[in-house]
Amino acid sequence: MPETREKIIAANWKMNKTFHEGLALLVELNMLLESEPTQHTVVVAPPYIHLHSAGHAVTDTGIKIAAQNCHQEANGAFTGEVSASMLESVGVEFVILGHSERRQYFGETDELVAQKIKTAAAAGLKVIYCCGEPLEVRQEEKHFELVKQQITNALKDFQPGVLKDVVIAYEPVWAIGTGLTASPEQAQEMHAFIRETLKGIFGESIAKATPILYGGSMKPGNAKALLSQPDVDGGLIGGASLVAQDFFDIIHSFPA
Repeated sequence: MPETREKIIAANWKMNKTFHEGLALLVELNMLLESEPTQHTVVVAPPYIHLHSAGHAVTDTGIKIAAQNCHQEANGAFTGEVSASMLESVGVEFVILGHSERRQYFGETDELVAQKIKTAAAAGLKVIYCCGEPLEVRQEEKHFELVKQQITNALKDFQPGVLKDVVIAYEPVWAIGTGLTASPEQAQEMHAFIRETLKGIFGESIAKATPILYGGSMKPGNAKALLSQPDVDGGLIGGASLVAQDFFDIIHSFPA
């Protein structure tokens, strides 16, 4: 595995934490990282209400702020939506797009997500693009087919220059909140397949340089085993990111 590939631990708070709870969590995380810094990239994606204050709270800490979504249009009459340029204007650097919950609950398609990626890239945001299969697809042994389709549909029309600002996050949806667990070997198998898929579309240099994160209920107890896999370059962390010590422990779970 190339030593130059960026290692990323990203927190997805989802719809959790009030304004004051969120600030308290960031303050605690800052204190932990000051006591034991990391050379890896740390990203926090809180709800929209936190973004501006979170950007100020992490100034000079090295923590990057992400949004959990953005609209596919640059601006317009879209009540309740937030544009990529609005996010960039308050210091957001990353945006999560194509998350399984957006697909499941809000009907987002690969084609819609492709539009969002285009808009986000034009605004200067880095994208964490999510892909992954639900339980029934895994049981039918069509998981490789679906993930390849998701990556191809969303990314095939982009030039390599855009891809340098895209991070892939693999979500084994079947292993999130179901009581089932994806083994480190299963994670590595899919991550290697994703890298091979990227190679087929964009070439070897892009495939080797693209960080691929694991988004399947990574916790302090399983992080070290997952992050030791050669094609697992970090994690997209849900529940465990809501506890500062747990998230900090995951950040420091990369092999030495």
